[in-house]
Amino acid sequence: RVTLLELMMVKVSDNSVTSEEMNVFLRHADFLAVCFQENCGAVLKLTAATDAEDEEALVTIRLLDVLCEMTSNNSQLEHLQAFPGLLETAVDTLRLTHLAGKQAVNIFTATHAVTGQEEISHPAVGFKSHLIRLIGNLCYKNKENQNKV
Repeated sequence: RVTLLELMMVKVSDNSVTSEEMNVFLRHADFLAVCFQENCGAVLKLTAATDAEDEEALVTIRLLDVLCEMTSNNSQLEHLQAFPGLLETAVDTLRLTHLAGKQAVNIFTATHAVTGQEEISHPAVGFKSHLIRLIGNLCYKNKENQNKV
């Protein structure tokens, strides 16, 4: 699943997408948003050292990456801005990751993932910044979403 999502992300970020391919992405955007909403809590399990390779969490991280890319494209942005609950889920998940980072070792940001001279290559590094990117994209030129945040 992670590999499939990585392939989707590459294709979504490709500027030479045909209108037929764009329609396919729009049909799949709802499914990806629902999957993210249902599984976003799995990433919080990564704060425990035993769950560093949790497959559901890795899939959720890739889902967030794909949603960030999709919301960076204007034709997909409006569709996802109107998706029910996506913005609220992103904001709630950001709050929870912020709290989880304060209560344990903060694996969600790169500044806290450095020990001495070595950088930890944890899969959740950058998760908070990607949540902020998604929230910003969902609020871009959308007064209703801006007011919600």
